[in-house]
Order: sequence, then C-alpha cells, then structure tokens
Amino acid sequence: MSFIRYVRNIRRTGIKQWWHQLQYIGDAKAGTLIGTDQFGNKYFENLNPDDEVPGRHRWVDFTQHYNNATQVPPEWRSWLSHIRLQPPTEDAVVQSLTPSWKAPWVETLTGTRGAYRSYNTVKPKINAWEPKVITRGEAHP
Repeated sequence: MSFIRYVRNIRRTGIKQWWHQLQYIGDAKAGTLIGTDQFGNKYFENLNPDDEVPGRHRWVDFTQHYNNATQVPPEWRSWLSHIRLQPPTEDAVVQSLTPSWKAPWVETLTGTRGAYRSYNTVKPKINAWEPKVITRGEAHP
C-alpha cells in the first residue's frame, strides 16, 4: 500500500477509523456503508478501481474483537464472495426465500466456552495401572 493511499484514506475516514481498520483488518479502506446484519457487523463496498485491488472492494467490519468467518450470515457471505450482485438488503430473491420461521443465524462456538462437548458413557477398554502401596514391615504375599 502506498503512502498516498494511506493519506487519502485518513482524510476520508478520519484518524480514529483509519487506526481501527489497521488494527483489525490490516488495511486502510474507505467505502460506502452497504448494510449491517443482526450481529451489528458493518458491510462496505468501494467500486473505485483506483482505490482498491480488484476482488477486494467488499469487506466487513466486525463488531466483536474476536472475529472469524462464522460471524457472517450466509446471505452476507454470498455477497462478500461475489456470488450475489446485490446485497441482502436489496436482493428480492434473498428476501422472498427467507422463511418467517427461520431461526436467526448463530456463529459456530468451536474453541470457545460455549462449544458442544460430548461425554462418554462406555467403560474404557484399557484401565490404567494403579500400584498397590504396602507399608514397611508387612509380609509380601
């Protein structure tokens, strides 16, 4: 990234937002806010070919500090990866296919305290050896 692009993005977004982006996504970007999801994640797009590398003109700003891909709902994931042209807020197909009974998207909790942990009720096939302690002076059998 060039120094000119850094200065341009500082002027567009401000120093606070510029520093936030460098800390969380490792790049300074300026674009238009397209929408937000149920978690509060913000989705941006910059269609100016002089500002962004082709294919990297859509991005997400996560609400939580610990961010991973499971925090992005499938509707927004398809827009980010250029499967859908329109964002979910404007796409009539996504809005008509989403049933009213559908549960809200929940991120995968693997690696966190809320992760599912199964338990085993089967007796182990191999038992660990436990030595028998005899006090001194006792006769050996």
